[in-house]
Amino acid sequence: MLSLEVDLCDLRSIRAAADRLVNGKVSDPTGVIDDVRITRLDAALFNAGLGGWEGLDWLEFARQFITVGLIQSTTYPSFKKALPTAAVLDSQKLLGDDNPKSGPPPPPLAEVFCANVFGHYILAHELLPVLSRANASEAPGRVVWTSSIDAGQKHYLDFDDFQASRYMPPYESSKRITDLICLTADLPSVKDISDSFFTSPAVADKPVKPRFYLSHPGIVCTPIFPLNWFLFFWYWVVMHLSRLCGSPWHTVDVCTAACATTWLALAEQSTLDAMNAQHVKWGSSVTRLGHSAPKKSEVEGWGWEGRIGENEALERDESTGVLRNSMGRKWDAAPLTEEKRAEFEADGRRCWIELEKLRSAWETALGWKKL
Repeated sequence: MLSLEVDLCDLRSIRAAADRLVNGKVSDPTGVIDDVRITRLDAALFNAGLGGWEGLDWLEFARQFITVGLIQSTTYPSFKKALPTAAVLDSQKLLGDDNPKSGPPPPPLAEVFCANVFGHYILAHELLPVLSRANASEAPGRVVWTSSIDAGQKHYLDFDDFQASRYMPPYESSKRITDLICLTADLPSVKDISDSFFTSPAVADKPVKPRFYLSHPGIVCTPIFPLNWFLFFWYWVVMHLSRLCGSPWHTVDVCTAACATTWLALAEQSTLDAMNAQHVKWGSSVTRLGHSAPKKSEVEGWGWEGRIGENEALERDESTGVLRNSMGRKWDAAPLTEEKRAEFEADGRRCWIELEKLRSAWETALGWKKL
C-alpha cells in the first residue's frame, strides 16, 4: 500500500503531494515496498470532505416527515442545520511565513468550500502530467468527483455567496458546484473556460486530457454529520428501515456506498463511452437485501443526461428494479425544460469562471506563476 498525506485546506500541501506523485516517489508506510515512482494515474477519486452542520431542526424534521413521508425525508432532508457562518481559512497561514507578500492579497477561502471543491480542483490541475495522455489510443485518465444526492439548485447555490461563507449551506452548495463543473466541463459553451484548467506547460506534449466523472454514495451512515452515539444509532436504524421500505438510495454502509465511484474508476472506457457516463451523475443504489449497483441519478436542471424529453421516456425505461429512473426520484422533480437546461449550462460556465479566477489569484499569491 503506497500512500502520502495531503491537507485539502492547505494549497501548499496539495502542491507538495502532487509534486511527489508527478516528480518524486511515493512510500509504503509498512516498509514492505521500496519507494515507487508514479509515471501515470488511471484514476483520481475525490472523496474527502467536510460537512459544516451544527445539528438537526426537529420541527422541520417533523414537518417534512408528515408532508412527504419516511423515504423522501431521509433521502432529501431539509432539516439539517448549517452553521450560521462557515469557517474561513487563515490566508496568511496558507501563504506561509516565507511568502514575499508582493501583489494584491488573494481572495479568502471558506473551509468547507476548500475541502470539498477547491482543494480537489487544485489537486486535479497539479496532477495533469500523470492524468493526461500523449496518445489518443490510450484510455484517458479519470477524475471521479464525489457529490451528494441532495444538491439542488434553489437553496444551494448563490453566486453572491459562491463559497457559502455567509448565508448558504456550505456542504450542499459545494456539491452543487461539483455537479455543475463535472457535467458541463466539455460542453461547447464552457470549453473556452474549462480548457484553461486542463492546459499546463507540463502537459504540452500530452494532448489527451483527463475526463471528469460524477458520483454520489447515496445515503450512508458516517460521522460527517455531528450526532451523539444515541442519535447515531437511531439514525442507522432509520436508514435501514428506509431501505427495507423500498428506497434505492439508502446504502447505509461505506462499502456499498463506494459502488458508483469504484465502478467509474474500474469500468472499461468503451463501456463508459457507450453509456454517455461523462454526462451522468452516478449514484450508488441498493436493493432491500443490500445488493448494490451504479444507478443514474437525476440532477435538477440537467435531468439524467442533459437531454430534453427524458421525463417522457420514463415509461419506456428498460431498466429493472431499483435501477429504473422512476425509483428514488425526489417528490418535487419536474420535467427538464429548455430554459432549465440553459440555466444549468450557464451556471456551469459561471462556476468554471469563478474557480479559474480563484486558481489564478492563489497561484499568483503563492508564487506559482509570475504576476
